[in-house]
Amino acid sequence: MMLFGALMLCHSAARQPWLMSTRPTKGKVHCASCDAVCCRLVVFLESGDDVPAHFVTQHPKGRDVMAHGEDGWCVALDRTRMCCSIYENRPAVCRRFVRGGSYCNAIRTDYAREHDRAIKMVVK
Repeated sequence: MMLFGALMLCHSAARQPWLMSTRPTKGKVHCASCDAVCCRLVVFLESGDDVPAHFVTQHPKGRDVMAHGEDGWCVALDRTRMCCSIYENRPAVCRRFVRGGSYCNAIRTDYAREHDRAIKMVVK
């Protein structure tokens, strides 16, 4: 079963883009070892979420969701620093996402099977 893109999540992504990889790692997982995959999922907003209106769109089924840019990432993702630009006001579902948890690893594995790296490695 393909998990990628099926549910709703985001994260406070990487601060070290030169370490990016979509391959799940053994041991502790860092957002820096990912292609911001969870920021590509559909994030359904819940009552009480205080997300700025310009980051919100409507899902075809009528619910409010976080909008995505043409590149497929959540519009709240700061593409320069690879972190959530609304971290303090991020949706509840993003707050519940467990980095390195079973769902995180599953979506990263599924994404890696289907896609080439979206974030190019940068060596500084």
